[in-house]
Amino acid sequence: MIYIFIIILILLALMGAPLFTIIIVGALAGFYSSGVDLSVIAIELYRISDTPVLIALPLFTLAGYILSESNTSQRLVRLTRAFLGWMPGGLAFVSFVICAFFTAFTGASGVTIVALGALLYPALKQSGYKDEFSLGLVTTSGSLGLLLPPSLPLILYGVIAQQMGVGPDFSIDDLFIAGILPALLMILLLSGWSLWVNRKNAMPLIKFSKDRALDTLKESAWEIPLPFFVLGGIYSGFFVISEAAAVTAMYVIIVEVFIYKEIKISKLPGIMRDSMVMVGGILLILGVSLAFTNYIVDIQAPMKLFAICQSFVTDKLVFLILLNIFLLFLGAILDIFSAIIIMVPLILPVAVSYGINPIHLGIIFLANMQIGYFTPPVGMNLFIASYRFNKPIVEVYKATIPFMLVLLGTVLIITYWPGLTLFFIH
Repeated sequence: MIYIFIIILILLALMGAPLFTIIIVGALAGFYSSGVDLSVIAIELYRISDTPVLIALPLFTLAGYILSESNTSQRLVRLTRAFLGWMPGGLAFVSFVICAFFTAFTGASGVTIVALGALLYPALKQSGYKDEFSLGLVTTSGSLGLLLPPSLPLILYGVIAQQMGVGPDFSIDDLFIAGILPALLMILLLSGWSLWVNRKNAMPLIKFSKDRALDTLKESAWEIPLPFFVLGGIYSGFFVISEAAAVTAMYVIIVEVFIYKEIKISKLPGIMRDSMVMVGGILLILGVSLAFTNYIVDIQAPMKLFAICQSFVTDKLVFLILLNIFLLFLGAILDIFSAIIIMVPLILPVAVSYGINPIHLGIIFLANMQIGYFTPPVGMNLFIASYRFNKPIVEVYKATIPFMLVLLGTVLIITYWPGLTLFFIH
């Protein structure tokens, strides 16, 4: 009987059925075959609604959507160009920082490419960077902020891992702190490589102008404090993550709607609707997946998987290598939210059995997913960039390969140097 249900699930997936329907059918089939009351599904949905940290998810999403609809991206480019345009390779560094910041708040890699690509791609070419380099930089930078707070994937991983209760206890704040150094390492290595590869190019630099810098500071005066305000509040313990999300959403609405007046009040309900449609999909998938997680725990699937792994892999380092390969492949074929929801319940108990800290695993997981966005042949960023810049997909593949190699090296450092992730974790 169980094999029939598996075949049905595969057929549903091939027919393009929504992910939550496939998960819930799998959960219902599993519980029914095990003789478990199906009301467990409703119990899990209620349990997820009673999780305080989930309040942060819709609020941060709303803030990100509002920022992406305003002219924040243009102001960020002008600001950083005014202050760093004098530095050789400065625009490449600016691009990495801006994209990382923007992705951290919007939580969607494609949004970053669409919103910032029209600004950064021509600016890079006008500054003397080669077309292939500029294309690769913008394409790969679109997912650079997934390790920085208030990244939605970080929150989602934390919620699922906390619900499982496997390994040492940790908070979402711990995950936020853990992602900072790995993200900074990625930005620094990418910037260093960009400076080296363009060292012979005669790129015109912008002479630093005090007047221009002050003008851009005044222009962005209301948005500059946002990351410092949010992160400082969380790390200082002044407010918890749900309170930080509420303050962020309120602040962004006030600034973009009432101060800059770039978003009309009449547009606000539509932006809220679009952002909540995304959140609703995530929460629905999350609720049914937690029920499915209970089922795979009941049948001891993680322990069986660990037993299989141990029969082939006895060394923690070898397990990490195989995990990286698997996650890179997974990130190329599955969106990050689905990958977290489906795979974390399976991978987390096995990884903890090998002595891997859940926080470290989360950063490894998301770092690989970040690269998966532009891993050929089906990484999502590749197709978005191809469409956005009207470039052949093969040309986009070629342009992203050098950046991918740099980030792969960074992922290996993150994977095999846990101290980088756990340095600030007490």
